[in-house]
Amino acid sequence: MTRVGLALAVLAGLAGCTMAPPPVPMAPPSATQPPAPDFPTAARTFVQVVERVEPVAEGYCHEKRPDLNCDFRIVIDDRAGAPSNAFHTLDPQTGQPLIGFTLSLIADARNADELAFVLGHEAAHHIAGHIGRSRDTAMAGAVLLGTIAALGGADAGAIRSAQDIGASVGARTYSKDFELEADAIGTVIAWRSGYDPARGAGFFTRIPDPGDRFLGSHPPNGQRIQTVDATVAALRAGRIR
Repeated sequence: MTRVGLALAVLAGLAGCTMAPPPVPMAPPSATQPPAPDFPTAARTFVQVVERVEPVAEGYCHEKRPDLNCDFRIVIDDRAGAPSNAFHTLDPQTGQPLIGFTLSLIADARNADELAFVLGHEAAHHIAGHIGRSRDTAMAGAVLLGTIAALGGADAGAIRSAQDIGASVGARTYSKDFELEADAIGTVIAWRSGYDPARGAGFFTRIPDPGDRFLGSHPPNGQRIQTVDATVAALRAGRIR
């Protein structure tokens, strides 16, 4: 069942679990890019996208991960000034998967295909178990560096610092792979919902490119577009269903 609403208290309590990139301002539209639609139109488009994509995402989740809670809840972060962003997290009380959109992201989207792709991408993080996998690698990193520091004779404060560093490095070890995996799964979800994920990935051309920084959390935009294009080609050829 689709539920689009405001859940600010929930968002504030779960912000540390988000899988989204650090908030970045959208680049101003160029002469060749259509302007963003007015917000009432964008809001109606968002509701329509959620109504079409959410059941498809839940069905795909049940198909691929019957062990998971696949009852997605879509929420809106309406905090004034919140930058363009979307994220996936889990309700700590129930384990229900939450997908959040800021109002600015809804307003910045150029078309329904972009919103559908973003929603599919965030749902894909849950289906692929990225929060748990990131938590596991973070814990492994913390244990490894903490143990090294302890064996080196470090005091309790230095050991805690080493554990913090290890957790940060561990959490980022596979983050780029996770993003590409979510791009591929999100492409399938958007495609099954009747949207054009290649067109939806157009927002990658309007956000700053993270490049290929060491321990960066997101892959280069060009690589992400290539992943979407390759997945679309596989869908058209019937290699993915």
